[in-house]
Amino acid sequence: MCKNRYNNAMRIQHPLTGAMVALITPMFKDGSVDFDALKNLVEFHINNGIKAIISMGTTGESATLNQKEHIEVIQKTIAFANGRVAVIAGTGANSTFEAIELTQAAQDLGADAALLVTPYYNKPTQEGLYQHYKTVASAVEIDQILYNVPGRTAVDLLPETAIRLSTIDNIIGIKDATGDLQVAQALIDGCPQDFLLYSGDDITAVEFILMGGHGGISVSANVAPAQVSSAYQAAFDGDKKLAKNIDAKLYNLHRHLFIESNPIPVKWAMHKMGKCDVGIRLPLTQLSSPYQAVLEQDLSELGLTKA
Repeated sequence: MCKNRYNNAMRIQHPLTGAMVALITPMFKDGSVDFDALKNLVEFHINNGIKAIISMGTTGESATLNQKEHIEVIQKTIAFANGRVAVIAGTGANSTFEAIELTQAAQDLGADAALLVTPYYNKPTQEGLYQHYKTVASAVEIDQILYNVPGRTAVDLLPETAIRLSTIDNIIGIKDATGDLQVAQALIDGCPQDFLLYSGDDITAVEFILMGGHGGISVSANVAPAQVSSAYQAAFDGDKKLAKNIDAKLYNLHRHLFIESNPIPVKWAMHKMGKCDVGIRLPLTQLSSPYQAVLEQDLSELGLTKA
């Protein structure tokens, strides 16, 4: 077993570390994309310490936008960021060839990296997952990050497969959203020292980083970017007490942003904060009434209600 990454003096410092936001795609009530609100959100996150913006991930409703819209949202996000913060484009698909097309588009648009979710619904074998990612990486030069979220995709990229993929030059990291710290430890132990390890689970992200992870791709950061950034930076610096103290104040938010399927709660919360309209696309619906008071209480306790 290798040493804990934080305690290892050889730990690699990389620009893509710390708090990253899995950005919502703001929409008008009719479901059309609100690009003015998107621009304002990019500014909001840059001003609050976010290190990278993930455009068109799960939280960005990649599953409800068509490919033309998907590419346009990435293009606009890159333009709005204007080099001030990294933009990572969600380009995963359950078709390998569609994933190649989206990843090539992200490269052509100037994205800093691509995030590729495991090919959902098909339920490929581990060998199928390996060949899928290897094929995309061989076809497109852009840096690529694996994304494992079995709770949504019905397929689990096992640590041994991720470790195998970690030796491919332009596969630079993994977002693990299992919330299983034993999986995190297996990745820490087995992957190359410079392979970037990100938590995709807000509740366990600080512990993941303290163990040696490089950061987190966060849903909660949509709502509380400054607080999430501070918690992750403290964890990255090895200040366990400070990181956990900050994160404890976010615990209810972390839980309640998944009280219904993401991004239903986070889009409602962002609307209550005055950051976007109420738009969300079917088959996703507005947050159910019984849960609205729960999230509103979280926002109030964090001082995040609309002024």
